[in-house]
Amino acid sequence: MTMPSAPHPISPPVIPGTAAVAACAAMAVSYVAVLYAPTLLLRLPPATSLRAFFHRRFVCAAFSSTASVLATAALLRVWSLSDSSKALAVFGIRSDHLLEAVVIPLLLTSLVYAGSFVSRLWVMSSSCDRDDGEMGVGCTEKLAHWMQTSLQDVMVWRNYVVAPFTEELVFRACMIPLLLCGGFRMSNIIFLSPIFFSLAHLNHLFELHQQGCNFIRSLLIVGLQLGYTVIFGWYAAFLFIRTGNLMSPIVAHIFCNMMGLPAFLSPRTRGVTSVAFMAGSISFFYLLFPATSPQLYNAKLDGCSCWHGYCRWS
Repeated sequence: MTMPSAPHPISPPVIPGTAAVAACAAMAVSYVAVLYAPTLLLRLPPATSLRAFFHRRFVCAAFSSTASVLATAALLRVWSLSDSSKALAVFGIRSDHLLEAVVIPLLLTSLVYAGSFVSRLWVMSSSCDRDDGEMGVGCTEKLAHWMQTSLQDVMVWRNYVVAPFTEELVFRACMIPLLLCGGFRMSNIIFLSPIFFSLAHLNHLFELHQQGCNFIRSLLIVGLQLGYTVIFGWYAAFLFIRTGNLMSPIVAHIFCNMMGLPAFLSPRTRGVTSVAFMAGSISFFYLLFPATSPQLYNAKLDGCSCWHGYCRWS
């Protein structure tokens, strides 16, 4: 981001740490609570189809995200910034260095899924017809059919559009600047902020129980989900602070939703998946800091006027 040349950068507002935590907790609770507003508060009849059910939830998520952005803007006094681009940059919404913010984190994240790539390619090579050069035609037809059906699938829109954009906007773009201005260290924010992200997934326990799943099984499923969301939350917060760009955790979120849990073992690949997983994981941790160096995503770091603090990373 091109920063102003003024010798004294704008100082971020100082808000009480307890107020920052309370605001983050309120955003996490409201993000989930508003999903049940149509039936509990507005007294609307239950949705008659899965598509209608998720359309309601999409509207609720958009409403909650907008409210969180407005609340954060008020607490951080974003309105005092004369330039709209600076105000948007508080939330990591930037047009500069956009290619780097998308491509580099995407490639970095994909390293963890090296085993998954090997396993899926192995399956594809076995399922596609190899005779008379029809393999390419068969795979191309399957890909075209998948893309066509995906555009009409409400779950695709939920997992790859609505959830990544609204969750990253609320749990990264809103909460991290609040916690930074609340006096928390960046290392603490990276490891503690995913707690709020996990709270937003506790409603799955209630929903599983409603669907007839016994409590112990529901607890195990949700526990696994919470563990995964905490780990991803660490990584997403790290990306947001290091790059200062909201698109970095968003593309990582979309990619992880598409891939699921990384594959580290597959009997059919005769150990190749495990080797690929280990090599990819080692490469990921080796490149984690170099690939997210703030210098790659910002024109200058001295005299930075943003409120994220990535310009002061040490």
